[in-house]
Amino acid sequence: MALYRGYAAARGGYDPEYQVFTTERLGVKYPVRLGNICVGKVLEIAADVTTVQTGDMVFNYGSFREEQVWSAKTVRQLPQGLPWQAAVCLDPAEFALGAVRDGHVRLGDAVAVFGMGSIGLIALQVAKLAGAYPVIAIDPLPLRRAVALTCGADLVLDPSNCDAGLEIKKATEKRGADVCIEYSGHYLGLQGALRGVAYNGTVVAGAWPGAYPGGLDFGAEAHMNRPNIVFSRACSEPNPDYPNWNEERLFAVAWRLLTTCAIQTEPIVQPVVNFDDLLQEYPKIATEPEKNIKLGVRFNA
Repeated sequence: MALYRGYAAARGGYDPEYQVFTTERLGVKYPVRLGNICVGKVLEIAADVTTVQTGDMVFNYGSFREEQVWSAKTVRQLPQGLPWQAAVCLDPAEFALGAVRDGHVRLGDAVAVFGMGSIGLIALQVAKLAGAYPVIAIDPLPLRRAVALTCGADLVLDPSNCDAGLEIKKATEKRGADVCIEYSGHYLGLQGALRGVAYNGTVVAGAWPGAYPGGLDFGAEAHMNRPNIVFSRACSEPNPDYPNWNEERLFAVAWRLLTTCAIQTEPIVQPVVNFDDLLQEYPKIATEPEKNIKLGVRFNA
């Protein structure tokens, strides 16, 4: 969404030497190819390729195209019987796993997840796998709240119809959530997390938002209850737990959870549209968010 709406470009580019954004560097170069992960059948291999065979189902990062040319070293095989939705959810699963780890979610912790996009929906499932209870999902869109219940949320809240922070406190015997994971990318989501987190608890800021407007109140609950704000980005190396953990290990663990069906993915990938309709359907991720979670595309046979 940052790329599609364009708000990622205003900062300029990231200077890795100074570790700052500067408008002297180009942040986003348009046009940007759309798409994230593609799944398909191997039609042809080079003579020296031995790791995959013609007819194998494989996947990799790639934009929306009817044919891809990939290095055999970078593709992953889709196990027989595993839905393709598991493969296209590997990217959000990596970030969800990283956020749960960065929040140090422990057995018995109360966890609130703000924003039921694909990362948030997987984060709530990973938190439950870690033994969290209750896991509370917060989103203003009915479709996403319904899918959150399907994915195992113990409680769902509509922040447009209630004081989500206060309701989190009520659901946790007035303590608040030990960990709040913020993936809505909206300043009110971050405010709700600061309001609903426990004293000295942790708020994990994982979204990639645009510049927030005025209105964040750091003089209220954030000042009184002294929460810790941790920024999470799974692909930033070195990992906070380096050298034991890096992005490769996050990918490996996320893929194991996906291949064992410990994480539900089919309810997350919706709608699924035809490739020929993509020009009409893709803009709806912004114009009709109430009908979209993670857009899937089927190509003509």
